[in-house]
Amino acid sequence: MRGFSTLTALLALALSFGQPGQAEAQNQFAPAITVNERVITQYELNQRIRLLEVFRTPGDLRQVARDGLIDDRLKQQEIDRVGLTIPQEALDAELEAFAGRADMSLPEFNRMLAQSGVDAVTLRDFVFIGVSWREYVRARFNREVTVTDADVDRALGQQGSVRSEIEVLLSEIIIAAPPEMAQRAGQAANQISQMRSFADFEAAARQVSALPSRDNGGRLDWLPISNYPPQLRDVILNLSTGEVTDPIMIPNGIALFQKRGQREAVRPAPTPVSIDYAAYYIAGGQSEAGLRAARNVANNVDTCDDLYGIARNQPPEVLDRVTVSPDQIPNDIALELARLDPGEVSTNLTRNDGQTLVFLMLCQRNSAGAVGADRDGVRNQIRGQRLSTLADALIQDLRAQAVITGR
Repeated sequence: MRGFSTLTALLALALSFGQPGQAEAQNQFAPAITVNERVITQYELNQRIRLLEVFRTPGDLRQVARDGLIDDRLKQQEIDRVGLTIPQEALDAELEAFAGRADMSLPEFNRMLAQSGVDAVTLRDFVFIGVSWREYVRARFNREVTVTDADVDRALGQQGSVRSEIEVLLSEIIIAAPPEMAQRAGQAANQISQMRSFADFEAAARQVSALPSRDNGGRLDWLPISNYPPQLRDVILNLSTGEVTDPIMIPNGIALFQKRGQREAVRPAPTPVSIDYAAYYIAGGQSEAGLRAARNVANNVDTCDDLYGIARNQPPEVLDRVTVSPDQIPNDIALELARLDPGEVSTNLTRNDGQTLVFLMLCQRNSAGAVGADRDGVRNQIRGQRLSTLADALIQDLRAQAVITGR
């Protein structure tokens, strides 16, 4: 499979001849950048910008899109040089997994992208190059990366060590945004994202937030930055005091955070390598009956293991027990887990258009130094970090050697 849709682009250009808007089509598919004589069209650049907008990527999106597409061409150059191919079924599985992180099927995810003007081919190309590059890096550098028992022991030996960690003091708003309310919710979120006053943000939280924290203006306590999803940490750390994040899309909702403070705390808190959590699904959503059932469950469980007893004699799909790395957790679940200590629960989320209540329980944050940690898991984490370092260095070398033209 080709990594980029050159044939699609040429076909679209050919079909545009003789039709109204021919000049616009030609401009869309004109070269915007060339990388070692490989073309990036204006259409691809615009599509990547729209995709980044959907992902709520911070920063100058045109520059981020430009840099990303240049890196993609350099990666594709290396992949083509060695003749690496990815089976179609492997790509399809990655696309389904990508959509699943947003709690959507692939057709649902593509429909959501289409509403924002993003073509399904754009997502496919984006995922394809990521998967292909990962396989290339493993094949090229795997023999250069050796993780010894001593490396694993050092990682495990961090348990209990005292070190400093950044904590942040935030206020939160989550606006319910089912499809029929998405436009109005988006307008409200954009207005809130411009706020800089604590009082204004707290008033907005009391008025529009769907979370119980609305009662105290959305204020959260001090929390380690490592509690938050990896994709949000840099966004939060880069906020100035009083500044609000851009709207963050989550399933059926929009999240915003205002930064009230940041400090460095001394605590034994290694960054988790995986998070163990459970989700028990209760019919009725956030109706009184659903919340009453959730309270009954909460009164009868102390740990995640207790939920197996609650779910006995019920279909297996009513209970999910998941242990994954933080970056694989859907955003809405990750944001709820950030507030919880092990054994604590949240009933703020729903599924099935609000008809099913999610009884979410944090079981454990697993650090590299946790007692009983999986040595193979720690070894794989170290290997992954070292492969990532080598891959980043390779991209820098390829950029330095490349002939790149265009804005």
